[in-house]
Amino acid sequence: MMFRALILGAVSVSALFCGCANAPGRAVAGEVPVVPSEISDFSTLYGQNCAGCHGAEGKGGAAIALDDPVYLAIADDTVVRHATADGISGTSMPAFAQSAGGTLTEKQIDALVQGMRQRWAQPDVLRGANPPPYSSSEPSDALHGWAAYTEFCSSCHGADGRGGQKASSIVDGSLLALLNDQQLRTIVIVGRRELGAPDWRGNVPGKPMSPQDVSDVVVWLASQRAKFPGQPYSTSGKSTGEVR
Repeated sequence: MMFRALILGAVSVSALFCGCANAPGRAVAGEVPVVPSEISDFSTLYGQNCAGCHGAEGKGGAAIALDDPVYLAIADDTVVRHATADGISGTSMPAFAQSAGGTLTEKQIDALVQGMRQRWAQPDVLRGANPPPYSSSEPSDALHGWAAYTEFCSSCHGADGRGGQKASSIVDGSLLALLNDQQLRTIVIVGRRELGAPDWRGNVPGKPMSPQDVSDVVVWLASQRAKFPGQPYSTSGKSTGEVR
C-alpha cells in the first residue's frame, strides 16, 4: 500500500508541474518578446527607424529615396553609416546609434547599411559615367551658380527658383532650413527620381553638369537661405511691445 501511495504521489506532482506550463500569464513559445537591441532583420529595422521619412522600401518621402542606385553609387558605406549612426547636424536627420543618443547598436547600424547596399545598389548603374564627387572643398561662386542654375534648373523650378510648371520652389525658406549644403549637393547630383527630378546628367540633354556647376549651384542655393527661417513677422516695421 505504501508503494502504491508513493506512485500516486509522484504522478500527482508530475501533473501539477505539467499544469503549470499552461498556467495563466505564463509565456508560451513564439510569444516571448524580442529584446529591441537584438533585432537584426533589415526589413524590421528599416521599417521601424527609416521608413517614416525615406518611405516604404526606401522609395522616398519627406527625405530622399534610399533605394536609388545612383545615390548609393555616389555615397559610399562610410557616408551612409555616418549619417545613420550620427545623424546630420542642422537637419531633420537624427542620430540612431546608441553612442550618439539613439536606440540602435553598432551591429544594427551595420545591418541597415549592408541591407541597403545588398537590396538597392546596382554596381553598373553609372555605366562608365564620371559623376561629380559626393563632397567638394573646391572654391565656388554664387554669381556663377546663378548662371548654372539658369542653364540647368530654371526650366523646371522657374526663372527665380520659386517654382514653375514642372517643379516646386527650390528656394523655399522651410526647405532650405531643413537641408544643409551637403544635402543640397546630394540632391543636385543624384536628383530625386521619386519626384521626377533627374540626376546631374539629365537636366540638359547631352550636357551633364560639371563638378564646378554643381558646386556653384549649391552655393547659390545656400545664399537664398533665410538668416532666421520661419520668422513670423516683418523685419521692416517695429514688433509689438518692442523694448528700447
